[in-house]
Amino acid sequence: MRFEDAVGALHPHLAGGAAPLARPPSYAAGMRIGLFGGSFNPPHDGHRLVSLIALRRLGLDRVWWLVTPGNPLKENSGLPTLPQRLAAARRVARHPLIEVTGLEAAIGTRYTYDTVAYLRRRCPQVAFVWIMGADNLAGFHRWQRWQDIVALVPIAVIDRPGSTLRAIHTRAGRYLARWRLDESDSRLIGARKPPAFVFVHGRRSDLSSTALRRADPER
Repeated sequence: MRFEDAVGALHPHLAGGAAPLARPPSYAAGMRIGLFGGSFNPPHDGHRLVSLIALRRLGLDRVWWLVTPGNPLKENSGLPTLPQRLAAARRVARHPLIEVTGLEAAIGTRYTYDTVAYLRRRCPQVAFVWIMGADNLAGFHRWQRWQDIVALVPIAVIDRPGSTLRAIHTRAGRYLARWRLDESDSRLIGARKPPAFVFVHGRRSDLSSTALRRADPER
């Protein structure tokens, strides 16, 4: 099934309209797919590295980059357009198992919980895993319905430079600890019923979108 069909069925006004912008990925029953969301402003090789680690260590079939129309927790006035960020993300991803999509704009969701809930409804035979860098775990408790996200989808946190201890001891890190899998079992995360959480170490990149924007204000 293609996501164009799913979007058109649920949102008829988007059929042939916003859906082409999103370029939704295809999927097959039984796949394990990692969801990696963000504004990708700008996308960089750190995003790609997190995705490659997730593919290998979590045993995923695909990673989808969910390029959001705007981050609800950030000021978005200077944010490049969604088509610009989608194009930039595709240039950075450059891997056959990493697919870039603007799905949230097509289906009209703003918050992660709503996006994941939609995907769970539309793709009941796909095992989704939410992926985030350890630097994002520090603010996870500020996300809309964050505890409901934990109950909705298994979560894999990928280590980032300088973030390991801080991430584990954050409010969200402490909350997730009760469902933590041993890292040696990380490939089982996609088969686990949520709540489920794994912290994965691996090669790390110092790149961050925030640092890149500060270094180049014209981005």
